[in-house]
Amino acid sequence: MGRAVQVDLGTRDGSAVAVADKETTSTGVLGTASPTPVRKRRLPRIQLNRVDLIAAFGYLALATLVLSGQWRNTQSGYLIKSGQDQTMWEWFFAVTAHSVANLQNPLGTNLQNFPAGVNMMANTAMFGVGVPFTPITLLFGPTVTFVLVLTLGLASTAFGWYWLFSRELVESRLAAVIGGLFCGFAPAMISHANAHPNFVVLVLLPIIAGQLIRMARHAGVTGPERPRRRVRDAVALGLLVALQIALGEEPLLIFALAFGLFAVVYFLHAPRLGLRVLRGITPTVLLAAVITIMLTEIPLWWQFFGPQSYRSIDHGPMGNDLKAIVQFPSESLGGMFSPGQYVAINETEQNAYFGWPLLLLVVATVALLWRDRVVRAAGVVITVFGVLSLGAVAMFGKQRTGIELPWRWAEHVPLLSTVLETRLTMAAIPAIAVILALATDRAVRWWRESPMDWRPLAWFGTLAFALLPLVPTILPVTERAPTPEFFADGTVRDYVSGGSVVLVPPPRPADARALRWQADAGFEFPLAGGYFVGPTGTQKKGIYGPETRPTTALLVQAQDTGTVPPIGDEARARALTDLRFWQADVLVLPATKNSDTLRTTVTQLLGFAPTRVDDVWVWDVRALIVR
Repeated sequence: MGRAVQVDLGTRDGSAVAVADKETTSTGVLGTASPTPVRKRRLPRIQLNRVDLIAAFGYLALATLVLSGQWRNTQSGYLIKSGQDQTMWEWFFAVTAHSVANLQNPLGTNLQNFPAGVNMMANTAMFGVGVPFTPITLLFGPTVTFVLVLTLGLASTAFGWYWLFSRELVESRLAAVIGGLFCGFAPAMISHANAHPNFVVLVLLPIIAGQLIRMARHAGVTGPERPRRRVRDAVALGLLVALQIALGEEPLLIFALAFGLFAVVYFLHAPRLGLRVLRGITPTVLLAAVITIMLTEIPLWWQFFGPQSYRSIDHGPMGNDLKAIVQFPSESLGGMFSPGQYVAINETEQNAYFGWPLLLLVVATVALLWRDRVVRAAGVVITVFGVLSLGAVAMFGKQRTGIELPWRWAEHVPLLSTVLETRLTMAAIPAIAVILALATDRAVRWWRESPMDWRPLAWFGTLAFALLPLVPTILPVTERAPTPEFFADGTVRDYVSGGSVVLVPPPRPADARALRWQADAGFEFPLAGGYFVGPTGTQKKGIYGPETRPTTALLVQAQDTGTVPPIGDEARARALTDLRFWQADVLVLPATKNSDTLRTTVTQLLGFAPTRVDDVWVWDVRALIVR
C-alpha cells in the first residue's frame, strides 16, 4: 500500500482521516471510501425512521399552511402577488393535460399566439409534473394542480435536503431538520411560491448532490464490482438530470455551478485527492451525460431549434439591491413588523432577503468554524454567488453606485445570459443550511457531553433570533373575476370556424386573463396574442409575449387613456392586415376597463357595430377575412 496522506475529509465528527493513495477509509462529504467504511450506518439508506416521518409531515403541514389561502378557494382564489404568472402556469398545466389527453405533441402548441404558436419546451412548462399530473388537472382543474405542485414542491425540497444532511453531513437529526427547513422555506422559496413552481420543486437537486457525493466516495474502489457500480451510478445520475431538465433547467444550471465551486474549494486542501476523485468519477459522469442526452435529445432539440425557439433573452438589469440582502421578505414575520424599502424586482423575486440577523450569524459561524472544509466551501459559495447576484453594477436603495461587478463579464457567457442574476442568490440557500446544520450538530454534541455547557443554549438562542423574523406568513389570495359566460357555456364555438378569437385588446403579459377563459372553454379555439416567451427579429431574440401588432397597440392605448384615438383609412387598413395575420374569426370585448371606449374604437375600425352575446360584445369577422 502506498504512502498515507493525512487529510480532513469533512467527516461527521470533524476528525481527520488517514487516507492511503490506493485505499481509503473515509465517510466524508466528498471523499473516497473503501468497500468497508470505518463508520457503519445505523439505518439502510432507503429506510425511514420516526424522525424522518415527523420531518416529512412537518414540512408538508407548513407548506400547506403557507398556501392555505389558495387551498381554501381553488375555484376563484388567486395568489395576489403572482401578477399574471399564476394564469400562465395554470395554462401550461391545462394545455399539457389537453395535449396528453388528445394524444397531441405537448412540446408545442398554437392555442395561443395563433397562428405561429408557442414553443412549450422553451417556456419551462414543467412536463415533469404537468404530464404525470394530467389526471388531476382534468378532474379538478389547473388551479388544483398549480397549488398542489407548489405545496409538494416546498415540502419535498425541504425533505430532500433534510435526507441528504442526515445521511451525509450531520449525526443530529435536529440539525438536519433545521437545515432542510431553511432549504425548503427560505425567503426566496416563499417568494417563488407565489408564482414560479419551477423554482419551488427542487427536490431532485439534493438527490443529485447525494448521488455525486457517493460517486466521489467510491471513486477509489477497485475490483470486479467497479464496472457494474459505474454503470449503475451513471444510469442513476443520467435519469436524475433528465428528470430535472423536465422540471426546470435554470435551477439545474445554478446548482451545477454552485456544486462545482463547492467541490473545488473543498479539495483545495488536498489537491492530489481531488484530482484522484475527479479522474475516478469522470468516466461515470460522461456516461451519465450520454444517458441524459439520449433521454432528452428530442425535447432539447425542440427547445433550441424547433418552431418558435429563441437563441437568448435580454432581461435587462435584474441584480439584487444591496439593501435587499439585509432586509426581511414581505411574506414573513420580520416583513410584517419591520418592513424596509421595497427594492425587489417584483413580489416573486425576493431572492436575497435573508435579513441582517441571519447574515451576522452566518458570518460569525463561518469565522469560528473556518477550519472545517465543508464550512469553508459553503462560505465561498455564499460569497461568490451573492456577489454575482448583484448584477453588473451595484445598486443601493434603487440607486446606481457606479461600482462595476463581475456579472458584467459573466452575463455575456452563453446560457448564463438567460439567467436572472437575482436568482443566483438561491445557490446560497443550501450553503447557509449546511453551515447552520453543522453548527447545530456541534451544539447538540456539546449538550450531550455536558448538559451544563452554556454554548448550546447560546447557539440555539442566537439561531432563533436569526430565523424567527424569516418565518413565512400565509401567502395572500384575492378573488378572481369569473370567466365570461360566452366562454364558460361554450357559446364561443358558434363563432369559430378554424380561425382565432381576438380579445379586445388581445392577451399579453400585462393581462393574460383570456388564457384562463380559453382553458375553461375546453381549448375549443386558439387565441391571438398571449403570455409566453417567443422569438422576435432575425436574431431570434426572446421576448415576453408576441411582437406588438399595430392594432394591439391602438387598442391598449384606447384602454389606458379612455379616449378613442383618431381612426382613419390607414388605421383601418392596418387593422384588416392584423386580422388576416391572426386569421381572426371573431373579436370579443368582455367587461373590462374603459370598455365603452374600446367598443367605439373597434366599431370605427371595422365599420360595423357589435352584437351583444351573453355578457360580451362580439364582432363576427369571418365574412370580412378572406382565407
